[in-house]
Amino acid sequence: MYPVRYIAAALAAFWLTLAQPASAQSGSVLVFAAASLKGTLDDVAAQWRRETGKRATISYAASSALARQIEQGAPAQVFLSADPDWMDYLSDKKLIRPESRSNLLGNRIVLIAPKSAAAAVRIEPGFPLASMLGKGRLAMADVRAVPAGKYGKAALEFLGIWAPVADRVVQAKDVRVALVLVARGEAPFGVVYRTDAVADPSVKVIGTFPEESHPPILYPVALTATATHPDAVGFLSHMKSDAARPLFAASGFALLD
Repeated sequence: MYPVRYIAAALAAFWLTLAQPASAQSGSVLVFAAASLKGTLDDVAAQWRRETGKRATISYAASSALARQIEQGAPAQVFLSADPDWMDYLSDKKLIRPESRSNLLGNRIVLIAPKSAAAAVRIEPGFPLASMLGKGRLAMADVRAVPAGKYGKAALEFLGIWAPVADRVVQAKDVRVALVLVARGEAPFGVVYRTDAVADPSVKVIGTFPEESHPPILYPVALTATATHPDAVGFLSHMKSDAARPLFAASGFALLD
């Protein structure tokens, strides 16, 4: 087995090989962003390009996966996480610029179902989720590492219903995969962000989890410690600008100062 340092070095070289041709061809800023931002952040990047002629290339995945890729040498310039924990993870390793960090967005978690399948429910302590599932499964992002999954598990524990459904949960690699499982009818219910439900017309929100049932859902953003692209600061500033705010709001994100 190869030593860990060799594996890390190989991964770093792999990322640099991918990034250099893209940079040479387009001069784009490489942004790592949580999967729940897919679509919305594409619109923000397109807006920035129209206004400035500059480009951002955005790689979407679970915040946990992106943070580990940055740790392994991926040449991201900007990181937008779906929770503070993974930003803290990189901060502790001195892999972000702390002075550039801020909380950009907020979100809510909701219970969804296929659009024609279920009526609204009141989400409160002890609500009958297990019986609602019948023989079906509950779609969630990975409850151990992915922010949406961690928030969802915390809420179900707070409401006293995690234990009855724990062995009925199908854990997806990120929240958008959990959304797809419900959209395709492969799971009758799912726990996702409100913004994910807005993004897919084939599902509907049947209940919103109380804010007190889980930690605040915050999306911190920062420059990486190795950010050298001349437009990295510009794209970070644009995400915080008045021009970008309506795009985030239209997708259901709460806008934070």
